[in-house]
Amino acid sequence: MKKIGFLSFGHWTPSPHSHTQSSQDALLQSIDLAVAAEELGADGAYFRVHHFARQLASPFPLLAAVGAKTRRIEIGTGIIDMRYENPGYFAEDAGAADLIAEGRLQLGISRGSPEQVVEGYRYFGYQPAQGETDADMGRRHAEVALKMLEGEGFAEPNPRPMFPNPPGLLRLEPHSEGLRQRIWWGAGSNATAEWAATMGMNLMSSTLKDDESGEPLHVQQRKQIQAFRAEWSRHDHGFEPRVSVSRSIIPIVSDQDRAYFIGQRESQDKFGHIDENTRAVFGRSYTAEPDDLVEQLAGDEAVHEADTVLVTVPNQLGVDYNTQVLNNILEHVAKPLGWH
Repeated sequence: MKKIGFLSFGHWTPSPHSHTQSSQDALLQSIDLAVAAEELGADGAYFRVHHFARQLASPFPLLAAVGAKTRRIEIGTGIIDMRYENPGYFAEDAGAADLIAEGRLQLGISRGSPEQVVEGYRYFGYQPAQGETDADMGRRHAEVALKMLEGEGFAEPNPRPMFPNPPGLLRLEPHSEGLRQRIWWGAGSNATAEWAATMGMNLMSSTLKDDESGEPLHVQQRKQIQAFRAEWSRHDHGFEPRVSVSRSIIPIVSDQDRAYFIGQRESQDKFGHIDENTRAVFGRSYTAEPDDLVEQLAGDEAVHEADTVLVTVPNQLGVDYNTQVLNNILEHVAKPLGWH
């Protein structure tokens, strides 16, 4: 059994071919798609975060709105770039959104991916300390936020406060019990997956990963997941971790599907440099008739290892079309594979 969710980048563009013309469209349609996914029986509604782009950016208002409109589905991110985050505001916003959703948040965080602008985190007021890389800064922000989410007091109270304080050191409010165990790290390498295990975070592995062996993405991800679990077993975090992988899956069941996606049927993994120092592997799309998809995905080693599959959706094709895609995945792919 696997949990099946969707992952939306929330693209929008003022093009006559797009059903998502504005940022407002992207936000409101994200809420509608989460409601529709819950009605279908999907397990999760996850949203990507990209700053300075015509995509979803500020996650917590959206997560709170989805939480207020739904009752069962998990609500998450994949991922929040911690280079841009104030750990205190992150912990407060996350706690509030999780309370509104009654404990359904599953927050994916990470160092982030290649940016729209040069060193965008500097425009948010952050820069690496001396001798620190931007990746180090992102992990440092994450460590501080994780500590705050534990709910222990750490701040000295004012001896003459405006409002009465409870005894002892103060924590950030609102605090949502259990949220600390529902934080995921989006790991781009085996080393950061092992670091996530050391820190007691669940693992997210995307369709983009550092190329560490030249093997297909799903093989490298399987090894990454196994390294994560091996490291996790060396620590006593008090709970069992979860692991997700993201996949682009489009079952071809209608003429509309064929018109949109027939050209992607021969998709393969791609290898290349995402910056001067990083060679990466970008995963193929799974686009085929349902029987072929079942056979192809049955051989995906990382999907086999993971307990959660996040399916990327072409959000600019509209809520109705994406609802049908999710339904086709649940009915024609997940069921035959025994996932759901």
